[in-house]
Amino acid sequence: MRRLRGIFEGAYERLLEREVSGAPSHVAVIQDGNRRYARKQGDEKTEGYHAGADTTENVLRWCSDLGVEELTLYAFSTENFNRPEEERETLFDLITDKLRSFADHEKVHEEGVRIRAIGEIDRLPPRVREAVDYAESRTAGYDDLQLNVALAYGGRAELLGVARDIARETADGRFDPADVDVDEIERRLTTNPTRAVDLIIRTGGDERTSNFLPWHANGNEAAVYFCTPYWPEFSRVDFLRAIRTYESRQESWRRTRARRAAALIRSVGDVELEEARNVVGRFREYLDDDIDDIEPVEAAEPEPTAD
Repeated sequence: MRRLRGIFEGAYERLLEREVSGAPSHVAVIQDGNRRYARKQGDEKTEGYHAGADTTENVLRWCSDLGVEELTLYAFSTENFNRPEEERETLFDLITDKLRSFADHEKVHEEGVRIRAIGEIDRLPPRVREAVDYAESRTAGYDDLQLNVALAYGGRAELLGVARDIARETADGRFDPADVDVDEIERRLTTNPTRAVDLIIRTGGDERTSNFLPWHANGNEAAVYFCTPYWPEFSRVDFLRAIRTYESRQESWRRTRARRAAALIRSVGDVELEEARNVVGRFREYLDDDIDDIEPVEAAEPEPTAD
């Protein structure tokens, strides 16, 4: 049965690869289900994070294979600071080790992966900040694929921070509120520079985006793919299904835009036609009034013809 399942999954994966014609530019992943996976396996919950780290390496490789230009991983949220200290320290150790190993990984350098941390990095322990600096400096010269690791990140906290900074500068007379625009907000975000998010993937079965990149995702109306496998179980088939969901959404957008454009053209055409009828009607009334004031011209008597 295991062999048959492997054959079927391999065939299905190849089918999905044929169906996928293009990849989104920016994929963001909420890596949920590590602790539940560990409980299911009968392990300590911290073991789930170690298993999930292997999946992270796989996803990075899949993105490179498919041409994804940017990958953002939700590694540690601001809410994670509320977890028990032992669990937090385990996560910090794992993040430190993975950042350093990624920065030294031969494949990362072959594929030109640039590693960058986003979030309130100053809230992290020194060993994590040092690992961030190491990974960013080791890969600073690459631009083929950008890997964003969201650490101490929360979307609402990020936007609130921007609002507070602007309010403070306005009160001090250093900023004019009239200058607030999209570019100004994006310049102040801790996540910049980054592309708009095209696809959000969440594993573990929950159907929510958990305060993840709200400015970059909602503004771009990102496609969202929720799936039931826990993060350590997330497979290439699941990833290809997510890409297919994105493509289906793109195709739906194209059809919707085409329908809207056609409706707009028809609407404009109807309006213009009605206006033209009104103008002709008014012109005809004007002509009718003038014609009533004009004396009819009698036809001249025909001259006699020669015999």
